[in-house]
Amino acid sequence: MSLSLFAGEFSFDGYAIEGHGIELRYSVQGKERFQFCERLSFPGAPALSSLSPERQAALQQALKLLHVIAGVSYYKTLVPPVLKAHALDAELVALSREVYVHGLGEFAHHNGIALNPMFELKPDASPVAAVNCELEHRALVAIGGGKDSLVSIETLKAAGSPACAVWIGNSELIAATAHATGLPCLNIERSVDPGLFALNQRGALNGHVPVTAINSCILAVAAIWYGYQQIVFSNEASANSPTLQHDGKPINHQWSKSFAFEAQFARYLQRYVATDLAYFSLLRPYHELAITAAFAKTTQYDALFSSCNRNFRILGAKPAQRWCGVCPKCHFVFLALAPFVGKPRLLAIFGRNLLDDPEQAPGFDALLEFDGAHKPFECVGDAAESRAALAHLAMRADWQEDALVQRFIKFQQPVLGELLSLDALKQPSGAHLVPVSLMPVLEERMR
Repeated sequence: MSLSLFAGEFSFDGYAIEGHGIELRYSVQGKERFQFCERLSFPGAPALSSLSPERQAALQQALKLLHVIAGVSYYKTLVPPVLKAHALDAELVALSREVYVHGLGEFAHHNGIALNPMFELKPDASPVAAVNCELEHRALVAIGGGKDSLVSIETLKAAGSPACAVWIGNSELIAATAHATGLPCLNIERSVDPGLFALNQRGALNGHVPVTAINSCILAVAAIWYGYQQIVFSNEASANSPTLQHDGKPINHQWSKSFAFEAQFARYLQRYVATDLAYFSLLRPYHELAITAAFAKTTQYDALFSSCNRNFRILGAKPAQRWCGVCPKCHFVFLALAPFVGKPRLLAIFGRNLLDDPEQAPGFDALLEFDGAHKPFECVGDAAESRAALAHLAMRADWQEDALVQRFIKFQQPVLGELLSLDALKQPSGAHLVPVSLMPVLEERMR
């Protein structure tokens, strides 16, 4: 039987806590009914009965938020026009609309659909105001195995801020990197319903989902349950830049890493979950090049870190080494580190020289947005940063003879016009939610 896309309804069927585990249940009804159950495990979490009444109430609010936002992974299969849920207030519906419409912007673009007129979720309850939960002054800092979260962690350590490195899923690479930080570690397990992949095999729609939004909700639950006052991510100013414009509308692969999402999510947590729960991205004031410059100051993670997303696939082959060397993330991190890391050190990290491989030219052209190419649908910096990095390498004798640097000098730089300098791109810019107490330490690390 063929699947009935864009018809029927999507239902949020409930959630439950049992011991240290959480179940999130959903169903989608078209010609057939499909049910899903996602499971999460929070090891060592306190018994619910040991929590104060305020924290128990806040935990229920955080769970409701997680249940609705995590449903985006299952909603996208058939994109039914009607979404059904109970006891949702207008504020949560408004936040959900942002996540489902803008967070699925890339998914909608690739599948040729318009989500906004399809999304129908109606509030049927009044909002419940947040209360003070007397959370401990310590931070859950999300670690993804790449350079950005490590810069955040070293900044928090320098500031003397108590913190715990937390990651979601079973990545051995992230686990090794997290333990190398010397911080306490927390690994939250998440099992997506395998029926999702079975439905994809039958022709359900597939594509990018706003993972950072989902993970933010998971950490909101964790912060309340374990008693942490801060949730710290490492999203930067570069994440605000759209990947491309389509029909006059911005489409951003990194939408749930943008300040637009961060500000709305932080406001929701403090108004409707816990007044003393802070959510922010520590690196938000800075662009990628400033962060890579800060990362380059230490060598302790060279043999551990990786930003190559192929390491973190749920399905499909993973690279034999930590860096596949051919994906947009590998291209950008190599290029962004090159101005600040000695060439032998960089080649030792990646195991090869990506800028001396002519076959990689299309990948770097996309980073430069050269000759009509647009930025890849990946978490990479904007074109101004890539152009500035290559322009810097073009002036260095140790890089000038490499194939793609030569190509940049001869054919690209002459037509790109005036380029920004590395120093200009290392300066802080834009709005952020970084606490005043952390700014001096952050600024010192970025100098």
